[in-house]
Amino acid sequence: MEKLKLNYSHNGTVANVILDDGKGNVLDNVMMLEMLDLFAQFKGNNHIKLITFQGEGKHFSFGASVPEHTKEFAEMMIKTFHKIFFEIIEMSIPTLAKISGQCLGGGMELALACNFMFADKTAVLAQPEIILGVFPPPASIMLPLKIGNAKAEEIILTGRNIKADEGEQIGLLNQVFEDKEALNAGTKEWITKYIVPKSASSLKFGVKSVRTTFNYIMQNKLPMLEYMYINQLMETNDANEGINSFLEKRKPVWENC
Repeated sequence: MEKLKLNYSHNGTVANVILDDGKGNVLDNVMMLEMLDLFAQFKGNNHIKLITFQGEGKHFSFGASVPEHTKEFAEMMIKTFHKIFFEIIEMSIPTLAKISGQCLGGGMELALACNFMFADKTAVLAQPEIILGVFPPPASIMLPLKIGNAKAEEIILTGRNIKADEGEQIGLLNQVFEDKEALNAGTKEWITKYIVPKSASSLKFGVKSVRTTFNYIMQNKLPMLEYMYINQLMETNDANEGINSFLEKRKPVWENC
């Protein structure tokens, strides 16, 4: 694999996926396809009780690739990206995100898809898409379901940063640790205590059960937002201006249409 690492822990019952592109762990098409290949492997392994996601280095992920958000590539990117969420639903294996540093955009959406979100105090989470003139389809569904509409709307419509302490306070993060070393050690201990003693097959049924509403809404509403993004949003001047201005390192000039 070029941009992902995989190792197993807890006697092979926990699959640890590490995002590693050498810098910001950007979820580009290469990384997303590698992740889908891993999910296909996990489906055939009845012994996996948990999948963890973590970023190599200081950051979890800067998010999806901005160059792949341009009109030319947007449809390919968003369809591949959304397949990750549909596959997580289909696998029904419990998932856990271990977040350090920046966890932005598509990176935050990957974390939101997980059953558990653990972080250390360096974590900064945000859905900054609106700043680029676009919106985050998966987060638009998952964030209100997880923390309620009022706070989700504020986060998505402002694009502002959420630091670890606030993330824990609003119920977004399950636990916050002092630093990455403590995060890894604390998560390992938590998994040993709460996940490993359980049946892998029963955990899958548990995930399907507790996510009955979550999964139904994602499966029925995400395709609608995907259509809106590709066929309506990307036809506007401002969505293209927002992406292009970011790539050209200049301030956007909005036409409000």
